[in-house]
Amino acid sequence: MTTPHDAPQDSRHDTAPGRHTRRIRFNAFAINGVGHQLPGIWRHPADRSRDYRDLTHWTRLARLLEDGLFDGIFLADALGPYDVYGGSADAALRTAAKIPMNDPMMLVSAMAAVTEHLGFGVTASTSAEHPYTFARRMSTLDHLTRGRVGWNVVTGYLRSAARNLGQNDQLSHDELYDRADEYLEVLYKQWEGSWEDDAVVLDAEHDTFVDPAKVHPIDHHGRYFTVPGIHLAEPSPQRTPVIYQAGASERGVRFATENAEAIFVASPTLAQTREQVARIREGLEAAGRGRDAARVYALLTIVVDQTDAAATEKYRDIFSYASETGNLVLNSGWSGIDLSREDLDAPLDPVATDAIQTSVSSLSGAADTDGRWTLRDSARFNATGGPVVVGSGDTVADALEHFMAETDVDGFNLAYALNPGTWEDVIEFLVPVLQHRGLYPRAAERGTLRARMFGDGDLLPESHRGAAFRRR
Repeated sequence: MTTPHDAPQDSRHDTAPGRHTRRIRFNAFAINGVGHQLPGIWRHPADRSRDYRDLTHWTRLARLLEDGLFDGIFLADALGPYDVYGGSADAALRTAAKIPMNDPMMLVSAMAAVTEHLGFGVTASTSAEHPYTFARRMSTLDHLTRGRVGWNVVTGYLRSAARNLGQNDQLSHDELYDRADEYLEVLYKQWEGSWEDDAVVLDAEHDTFVDPAKVHPIDHHGRYFTVPGIHLAEPSPQRTPVIYQAGASERGVRFATENAEAIFVASPTLAQTREQVARIREGLEAAGRGRDAARVYALLTIVVDQTDAAATEKYRDIFSYASETGNLVLNSGWSGIDLSREDLDAPLDPVATDAIQTSVSSLSGAADTDGRWTLRDSARFNATGGPVVVGSGDTVADALEHFMAETDVDGFNLAYALNPGTWEDVIEFLVPVLQHRGLYPRAAERGTLRARMFGDGDLLPESHRGAAFRRR
């Protein structure tokens, strides 16, 4: 599925199995910064990611994605520089590898103001902010977006972030998830249990806006947090925002399958993706939620044009600007391994770290038809962190159908090669083909983000962990 730099393979020749009929879902994957998954691309004359400081860049993008009927825009974030490579942030700064990067949450209100249906997934770490204040921030966004916000739960993986937040080092990988479990418990108690549905009475005659008897302290006293009081915000349209997560380790998958409603996977091969999705579906079932209780999105980059030849030429042009060093910086940060010390022409042996287990397993297990990739292969061919599909609208549509049939994903988290050009091309050349095949909506769906994703109401389903904290 990942396309090497010479030429793309025409996926129409390897999609012999019958086409699936499940709807294909798209999220746009971005950061409030430069380059994102493809360091160096800011040098391309058609890339506008360097305009990230201009609010009109984001409002135009939101309108574009809404017109393209995307589920939403998913905004990644990190609270420390990528300083594992070479032992400093120098290479990250030189190549704009996730630095500079601004706060993604600040963008949501403006984008929501110019759209009606687009969802907003915002990344925030359970290691960075107390759950009491974070609960109010997310409730505020859920009110202002009329129920179109989701939260991507990350536990923290950069030691630089931990140190800058006053910690000597980050917690171990599994303890980060233990702490996140309690963090979510505090949030569920605030969002689901503190205010009754009819607490806001608006009784002007009796000078009563809220009935105090229907607002309850959560009285939480745990290992990591003590939160005795009431939630500061009245119930928002979804109460709990849609929960996103991307855990890939055994502990991460357990956390995701107990909490997440949208789960992201990022692997360079179909085989790795298929294995990840199978573990997630089994975990959802084991958690008592059902195999389809969460939407699974795979990381993907698409380069599409009118013809295969035009797409191939576009791909070669765009990726000629990719920074090999910048990608090694990102892979070092994600994996926790200083790749400047490794032999780039040899594969990386499996190793346990406290960073992102998806990245470690991808770097050590990625393979093409000739065997395991070297680290240099990963830096060149897997420069976006996930597969790349190149071709005409029909070629790419065939590839996506094959991808979904082989892996059981629900849709794709579309990283960009050019911002906003990649998404413009997807909407112009690919979306009409998918619509013609009956695999993509032709009109916007109304309602909250959760209602549009699942078609089953605005609130958490009863099978979800958070629903247990509702006041009956």
